[in-house]
Amino acid sequence: ERGSGTIFLTHCNLHCVFCQNYPISQLGRGETYSVEKFADLMLSLQKRGAHNINFVSPTHYSWQLAAAIKEAAACGLTIPIVWNSNGYESVEVLQQLENVIDIYMPDIKYSCEEPARRLSGAPGYWDHVRPAILEMQRQVGPLECDDDGIAERGLLIRHLVLPDDLSGTRAVLKFIAEEVGRRANLSLMSQYFPAHKALEMPDMARRLKSAEYEQAIEWLEEFDLSEAFIQYEILDEGEENI
Repeated sequence: ERGSGTIFLTHCNLHCVFCQNYPISQLGRGETYSVEKFADLMLSLQKRGAHNINFVSPTHYSWQLAAAIKEAAACGLTIPIVWNSNGYESVEVLQQLENVIDIYMPDIKYSCEEPARRLSGAPGYWDHVRPAILEMQRQVGPLECDDDGIAERGLLIRHLVLPDDLSGTRAVLKFIAEEVGRRANLSLMSQYFPAHKALEMPDMARRLKSAEYEQAIEWLEEFDLSEAFIQYEILDEGEENI
């Protein structure tokens, strides 16, 4: 009802060729904040009624953000903190965030090495994201919501289905079902569109096809992931926007 207090952090630790927020994430357009000024920013969002404080691409600022959260909490910050990340995380750093982060909202972008390297500059992505997800789950458990359906604590995983299955979706869903649990909260996203450098890449320069997303839903059903959010708004080439 009142929105998420979303704060974008510059210079993401991934370099996705299809990033929709590349002026912030890759070109570094933003402002410099001290810990104290950043704490004030969070408190002002709380005062305006935000349901939570939502850090987008926060991984590389972990220590500074932890200090700012501590400062803000001492001055009255009480709403949940959301760690909205790309999943390319260090377990050792995540362990230092225990009891600091309330809601982890990571992506699982890829299950294959070649697309992770070529499309996001993320060698070893699959080997990093799986233990990171399990550490997040250990800390906060499954997603918990209040009586109005607003998240208060827990893990919500996101997976963006890419054209030609460059995301390796079946292996991602298999991992979630077998390692995280079949009742894990998951957002299976269909909204890929070619942004940034993707327009120059033949295998990325189109939107997702309906059949590709329907295949992802079939895999979702195969692994009995019952707590998944599904999107249906896909337009194939030539279809009219209805």
